[in-house]
Amino acid sequence: MICDQCRERDAVVHLTQMVENAVKQVHLCEQCSAERGIETTVAEPKHPLGDFLQAVQQQAAQMPGDAARCAYCGTSLRDFRASGRLGCAHCYGAFEQSLRELLRRVHGSTKHEGWRYETRDPELVTRAETLRDLRDRLQRAVSDEAFETAASLRDQIRGLE
Repeated sequence: MICDQCRERDAVVHLTQMVENAVKQVHLCEQCSAERGIETTVAEPKHPLGDFLQAVQQQAAQMPGDAARCAYCGTSLRDFRASGRLGCAHCYGAFEQSLRELLRRVHGSTKHEGWRYETRDPELVTRAETLRDLRDRLQRAVSDEAFETAASLRDQIRGLE
């Protein structure tokens, strides 16, 4: 569509006007719309959160510790920040200070203050392992048709249960 005013360039602005109860459409090129004072580019409003995120990203890019590398696997702190994964168990020692700072920011503390996992009573664990072992041996004895051994293992299992 060609500009209604200059009739030379393509129209990029399309105005709809009401003139004396009639609808009138005007198609203008960029230059003609600028002459009439109509802005053709939409300026995006600045948002303070965008500025903050940009500043954080620039600060992270300038951190001197990013060049540090794990002596064992060669993973750098920059690699960790990009992937979210450490290269090996030795990376925890190599990047200890940065990881402590990360934990402080994420969790609010570098010390665990929540529920602690407590293992079950060791006696119960060994008893369960013994029962499992005896049941496996009983299965093998039955499949080998060693019925005397199977009866002995059965009695041991009943005694533990």
